[in-house]
Amino acid sequence: MYKEVNIMTNQQSRVNNMPLFSQTITDFWRAPFLNGDVLYSDEVFTVAINPDLSEDRRVMVLETADGRVMAVLTPAMADKVGLDQCQDLSEQAFRRKLNEAGVILHGADYLFYYSEADKNVLLQENPEGVLRRLTEQDDAFFSEFESSASEQDLDDAYVELDHWAVFGSFEQNRLVCAASMYPWKDNAQIADLGVLTLTPFRGKGHARKVVRSICKYACEQGYEPQYRCQLDNQASTTLAKAAGLTLFGKWDVISPDSTD
Repeated sequence: MYKEVNIMTNQQSRVNNMPLFSQTITDFWRAPFLNGDVLYSDEVFTVAINPDLSEDRRVMVLETADGRVMAVLTPAMADKVGLDQCQDLSEQAFRRKLNEAGVILHGADYLFYYSEADKNVLLQENPEGVLRRLTEQDDAFFSEFESSASEQDLDDAYVELDHWAVFGSFEQNRLVCAASMYPWKDNAQIADLGVLTLTPFRGKGHARKVVRSICKYACEQGYEPQYRCQLDNQASTTLAKAAGLTLFGKWDVISPDSTD
């Protein structure tokens, strides 16, 4: 019993050790990892079983910016991987067991959010340049914007005119950069965003201004803006930092291609 109490205390302190970010963010990420049974925990790595995980999140791994790693699985996935017999486990051993069981992870995303201090600065800011919120009345502008972008860029950015919020930046009466947001999973007050700048107009600051404008709007509506990108997307990572966002961690989930 003493060991279990210490394990849970260590695990809670890891997730709680994120003073930069709002309670909305920390509570959202705390829930799946703490609302379950801890199989293993040390100073750097924790594994838990949670029967309430959704199908597309039946295996998750979160590495926070301080280098601590938490993993959580459904009971069925833990049985498949063979974790119930584990007495000692490192992150490397855990990932090896996933591989041996044929469990494939999608590939981690960086997670960026505004710190509480930077969010307060953002809320006092006035928009710069020719940018505004877009509506269905901007369909012609948006259609021309989409036709000028590559299919790969459109797929990667996932910017849509019918999303919850859409903002755009204009140059010579042409939409050259757009960002859109939609409320994320599990009814959390978190809004996930995508952004795309047409290639000839990159490097001019359009994306930074649009991201900050749409994020300010989200904050005013009671949402925490969330910026995700793949680890190898250097341009997107640079934009997140330029827009004032702070790295929260790296998040990975089971791949749709993984078979149970």
